[in-house]
Amino acid sequence: MTRRDREPWVSLALYHLFKWSVVSPVLHTYFRGRIEGAEHVPNTGPLLVVANHASDFDPPMLSCAVGRPVSFMAKEELFRVPVLSPAIRLYGAYPVKRGSADRSAIRAALQQLEQGWAVGVFLEGTRTRDGRIPNPKLGAALIAAKAQVPLLPVCLWGTHRILPKGVKVPRSVPVRIRIAPPILPPISGDRANLLATTTACVDAIHHLHDLGP
Repeated sequence: MTRRDREPWVSLALYHLFKWSVVSPVLHTYFRGRIEGAEHVPNTGPLLVVANHASDFDPPMLSCAVGRPVSFMAKEELFRVPVLSPAIRLYGAYPVKRGSADRSAIRAALQQLEQGWAVGVFLEGTRTRDGRIPNPKLGAALIAAKAQVPLLPVCLWGTHRILPKGVKVPRSVPVRIRIAPPILPPISGDRANLLATTTACVDAIHHLHDLGP
């Protein structure tokens, strides 16, 4: 299969429609959002976007900040809904089976990268209370090693305060999204190389996180 330079044009069009009509206005007004480091984002070509994760608001904000569609995994059940399935596929979502998430996620992410997508991976694998990454997983580095694509560290600061426990209405809190320069993929898939690359990504994100508001 020949690797594409970017995602399908219809997905790009839908991305810009949703970004400029919904996500960007909410990010920049209600959340007083600021984006720093956008110049570090490659405009085309497969890319692995790695980030911290503290809120359900993170995926659309992350995609908005990098200026191109970002493909995320979604549970397989969503792809059985007739109208929803083609819609989320166009936005870049790819299905992952429960119980075999690691292997199926890696295969699906590699397929998306072959199609020219930017693929998003949250390094912790789940949300954390303060937006930091105490237990990063090696999956993103493994995907980067297999596909030989760069990793782009992105820090989302403040999103953990949007919906704290017990709060039902999203709070208008300041959000900062900071993007670090890309990091080269591991030269091989052995654990030492994967760990070194993962550590470099986490360090870059934590450095940006420590900048605060």
